[in-house]
Amino acid sequence: MRLEEIETLMLNVGLVVFAGAIFFIIYDLAKKSNAGRFGTFVLFFALGLGLAAFLIKTVIVELMEGGGI
Repeated sequence: MRLEEIETLMLNVGLVVFAGAIFFIIYDLAKKSNAGRFGTFVLFFALGLGLAAFLIKTVIVELMEGGGI
């Protein structure tokens, strides 16, 4: 395995761990603030939208560079 392949793999693993940590933080925030069902949905939607935009940007950049996924 070449160094570039290892770096790409570790970047993808790191992004998955990062996304999981963000969702746990949003869940913990909703739980500690007693947000209720609708409030939790709003928190996940609003804060998760920023994470989704970051991940979508990463995919689009990879596709534009011709590297594929």
